[in-house]
Amino acid sequence: MFNNQRIAVIGGTGSWGHELIRQLLPQNPKEIIIFSRNESAQVAMSREFEDRRLSFVIGDIRDKEALIAACRGVDYVYHLAALKHVPVCEDQPYEALKTNVIGTQNVIEAAIANMVKKVIYISTDKAANPSNFYGMTKAIGEKLIVYANLLGSSTKFVTVRGGNVLGTNGSVVHLFMKQIREKGEVRITDFNMTRFFLTLSDAISLLFKASEVSVGGEIFVMTMPTCRIVDLAEVLIEASDRQHVKIIETGIRPGEKINEILMSDFESLTTVVYDEQYLVILPTLDMPDLKARYQTCEPVSFSSFSSANNLMSKQEIKDILIRGGFLQ
Repeated sequence: MFNNQRIAVIGGTGSWGHELIRQLLPQNPKEIIIFSRNESAQVAMSREFEDRRLSFVIGDIRDKEALIAACRGVDYVYHLAALKHVPVCEDQPYEALKTNVIGTQNVIEAAIANMVKKVIYISTDKAANPSNFYGMTKAIGEKLIVYANLLGSSTKFVTVRGGNVLGTNGSVVHLFMKQIREKGEVRITDFNMTRFFLTLSDAISLLFKASEVSVGGEIFVMTMPTCRIVDLAEVLIEASDRQHVKIIETGIRPGEKINEILMSDFESLTTVVYDEQYLVILPTLDMPDLKARYQTCEPVSFSSFSSANNLMSKQEIKDILIRGGFLQ
């Protein structure tokens, strides 16, 4: 798919971008353009990879003209850029709106202007029945990406919706390990909280699969394992060999849910099972080609996909942390 192709990774200096580019380079792309507003992160990334096929462009997705220039001659676009921390987006909704919604509209228009083959938008479980402003902006982003397929261009637009990815910037795993090491305690907002989790390398592998098989307009949902946050903390404490580490409940933050969902009740009405790793949410908009593509897939047999179900055991949590490189 990527052989001799030019790929733009929008917001590509974060954790997802690093792993995406690490897995893209062996697939013989002609050029990978990393578009982001963080100059120091770009310099560090350039030194880390030392690959002539990487090009770095300073810019913000709020600037449509900069995006149009960066996407010139590009075949595929991965849209990773977002303001993603729930409390920040609650406190500064105007800024979240400008980046996550207007920025996504700019990515769509830049891709169409440059006749890009396909745009892959990375979304989040917080976009399903959103309870916070971050989730709302990502849900609107998903709607914009679906709608973009009706604008009469040759560009195809697809969404991949995942949960928490272990080890990304601001990841709870890094936070807990730091708290154990420096404070001898772990702070959890609610002891009943559950979340979806996946390793970064697994997430990117699934992302590639969705990129390859998608036809435009669908939302691919990664079926991810789930865990209780307190179980995750206890596994990390046990692995640290620190004695007398306390777990403190601090109270739920604005906009936080106890359990996340990857697919809402409403979405289940138009969702099919693609394979063991994916559900595909089909739009309610009239897209005959899309419905024909997935007509042989079975409809889902459940009404919601919640992180409260199918919880990992502590051993399974430990195994995923070892696979992610966090534990020996």
